Amino acid sequence: MFVLASLVVFAQSALFAVVWYSYYRGLIFEPFWNKGNWVLIAMYALLLILFSRLFGGLRVGYLKRMDDIYSLTLAGICTDIVIYLQITLINRWFLSPVPLLIMTLVQFLVIVVWTFGSRYLFNHLYGARRMLVVYGDRKPDQLIRKMEARKDKYNISGQIHISAGEKEIYRMMREYEAVIIWDLPSQIRNRYLKYCFAHSIRCYITPKISDVILTGTDRIHLFDTPLLVARNIGLNAEQLAFKRVMDIVISIISIIISSPIMLVCAAAVKAYDKGPVFYRQERLTQNGKTFRIFKFRSMRVDSESSGARLASKHDSRITPVGKVLRNLHFDELPQLFNVLAGDMSLVGPRPERKELMREYQREIPEFYYRLKVKAGLTGYAQVYGKYNTTPYDKLKLDLFYIENYSVMLDIKLMFMTFRILFQKETSEGVDDRQANALLDSVREEKDR
Repeated sequence: MFVLASLVVFAQSALFAVVWYSYYRGLIFEPFWNKGNWVLIAMYALLLILFSRLFGGLRVGYLKRMDDIYSLTLAGICTDIVIYLQITLINRWFLSPVPLLIMTLVQFLVIVVWTFGSRYLFNHLYGARRMLVVYGDRKPDQLIRKMEARKDKYNISGQIHISAGEKEIYRMMREYEAVIIWDLPSQIRNRYLKYCFAHSIRCYITPKISDVILTGTDRIHLFDTPLLVARNIGLNAEQLAFKRVMDIVISIISIIISSPIMLVCAAAVKAYDKGPVFYRQERLTQNGKTFRIFKFRSMRVDSESSGARLASKHDSRITPVGKVLRNLHFDELPQLFNVLAGDMSLVGPRPERKELMREYQREIPEFYYRLKVKAGLTGYAQVYGKYNTTPYDKLKLDLFYIENYSVMLDIKLMFMTFRILFQKETSEGVDDRQANALLDSVREEKDR
């Protein structure tokens, strides 16, 4: 895996070296000596690695092929932009970016070839692991369906209920290459986890809310007894200030750039049925504060005359224009004004309606934990989940964001959001059989 990852970095750095030596080096007012050239090429490789790690690239055999291509292409574009600015500073004036643009296109072809070649080689060297699922009261069918989408990595070939007894479960664990501990009570789960650790068995665990909170703790080594401190305050003052400045700057730029698209969307919505262009609705943000969210209307005017419910896969309330807007996520663009006004942030948990929040909390009391930070236009659950991801899973994804917040994480999520524009499942409605807003699976997803 290291060799394969190094290969794509070397290939892209070699392309830059060719462009540098064949074009830019000869135009520099004061050319580098050899070592200076080598340092610049090494800096390019280092930047490429850093951006690739930031966007989740170079993880051979982990991501889907399209995700690999997207992450590495995005890393390459960011690296090329930074290196062009460096060349400009070295030369003390702008040089033509055309050679770098051509290099970027060639790099894209290299990335595509590398992605398919490395995946082919990886799959032949490392087949899918044979996995055993250990489960309790709730059957693991839902998880198995999800993991079967990646049969190149996961081969769930065994299941056993905890009623079989620890002795039998331990015996079966030794016969498989990996174990999935699925939604067991903490006391029972911990015994199986320790057994896997003691016998070097790879173990996959579905985290509980408390596990997610622990990921954001700091270690204290003032004593000979290890301590973890969970501050539980959301974001600190410095993080909030920087986040707000970033929200204002990026929302203004985004509004200017997307204004032609928003004008076309508004005209299309108005022309279809002469109804209102915008859909205004009360939503919840930080600490339960309400605000009115703006969206381009994608449903009929009377779509909620019988009460609130989530959109389904084949919802008859969605207009033809609305279907296009939802698939492209353009219906969310007016929320940039909510960000500019301070009601929302660019990144954070998606804002829920008060009525839906009450319904979710009846079954998941911890659901209000998402309100520790300001609601967002995009977020962790939007990038790594789907529209129809269960509320309990959305809660855990949003808590991962809150507990592990950083400026770099915000930047990463904003860039990764562009990827979901091309993924239909991220805008897909809930199952048609679900008659009301509360998903049928909420009760199944409670923290045990």
